[in-house]
Amino acid sequence: MKEIISVIRINKVNETKKALIDAGIPAFTATGRVMGRGKGQVHYDILQGAEAGHPEAIAQLGNAPRLVAKRILTVVVPDDLAQTAIDTIIKTNQTGKPGDGKIFVTPILDTIRVRTGEEGDEALK
Repeated sequence: MKEIISVIRINKVNETKKALIDAGIPAFTATGRVMGRGKGQVHYDILQGAEAGHPEAIAQLGNAPRLVAKRILTVVVPDDLAQTAIDTIIKTNQTGKPGDGKIFVTPILDTIRVRTGEEGDEALK
């Protein structure tokens, strides 16, 4: 089993959820608004305002690191669905621009469904 943690743009959450469901991965957890940053140092809303020529946005652009609002989507899948989940997340979120997100993949030793006591891959079905 694999846990796939993806940090994605807020505006891509619904599209990503639908794509995962369509790919046969209906169960996942979404974490509300989280703040973070990659290598970039600009808040994208401010950058867009500056690119549009708004003086107040241009004035806010500085050299200090800025945090950007994102969402975290977590899915645990059997090993045979891990690459499908990864490919689906990439296809749905890749724009080619900075801020598309990150995917982290970790092994899961066991999963137990609390209601029934099922373990392993059976608990994921």
